Amino acid sequence: MRKISVLKFKQAVKNNLRIALISKDCELSSQLSLHIESKGHQVIVFNNEAMVLGYIYSDPPDIIIINLLIPETNFHNLISEIKKDSYFGTIPIIGLVDENIHNTTDWKAHPIDDFITSPFKYNELFSRISLATNRIKRIFDNNPLTKLPGNTSIQHAIENTIGSPMSVCYLDINNFKPYNDTYGFTRGDEVIRMTARIIYNAVKQTGDGSFVGHIGGDDFVFIVKNELAESICQTIINNFNIIVSDLFEEEAKLKGFYIAKDRQGNEHKIYLLSMAIAVVPMNTPQIQHYGKVAEIAAELKKHAKKFNESKYLINRRKK
Repeated sequence: MRKISVLKFKQAVKNNLRIALISKDCELSSQLSLHIESKGHQVIVFNNEAMVLGYIYSDPPDIIIINLLIPETNFHNLISEIKKDSYFGTIPIIGLVDENIHNTTDWKAHPIDDFITSPFKYNELFSRISLATNRIKRIFDNNPLTKLPGNTSIQHAIENTIGSPMSVCYLDINNFKPYNDTYGFTRGDEVIRMTARIIYNAVKQTGDGSFVGHIGGDDFVFIVKNELAESICQTIINNFNIIVSDLFEEEAKLKGFYIAKDRQGNEHKIYLLSMAIAVVPMNTPQIQHYGKVAEIAAELKKHAKKFNESKYLINRRKK
């Protein structure tokens, strides 16, 4: 067997994409899937638009390819639904259209990011897939694991809330690093993805001004109205605790901890995963700039981490 260098292997994994293909033409779906998968990408095929949103919300793909060749399909409503969402609207959508009608297509009704005409040239399709992923990386700073906005967007969101009746909430997962070291980065990544979904689902219905971002690793930021901050924090903690119960063996759950070895082989008692959330209301005189928010949040999280359970603390100081 020919050996593949570690560098090339990592690069290959990095370049592989998860692509959702939405088409009611089964024969076309089969042909497209074979060609796309030959490039190492994973294709998930949907022939019913009713199933698509549930999949995207639970496990967002990297790219969506949607068949617009059949006029009577109701896919334009599906596209609009995806694009109006601040989280999932960043996923590139490539439309498949007929070469004779694409010039007369109402693009407002089909707010896709790119298109390719039939009959398809697969080299062109691959180029458009590559261009779409590169373009989204340049325009957005979304975290590749969770698809949530990254540090640049987070800073802008926080700066825009200074002086307003909004709360900036910093969240991280207690004991995540030893969990990652003990159970492996694959399970660690899944914890990060699940946490992102829990936060986003709790925050997304709270109205104008809400925001969820991923600083990196196990650190997140979300912004909600002051009056909703406590209930949102408690919802996030409750849902996280339910999921945590599935991450450990029965013995660890009964004890509330597990035994793990460090890199020197020494055994340590590690408490189960929990959350520390620092809530910083932005309409207080002490908040004048972005750096002060991070400073106050760091102090609050330090206190919250003293507990062996999930905790949120709110900055109630006026000076």
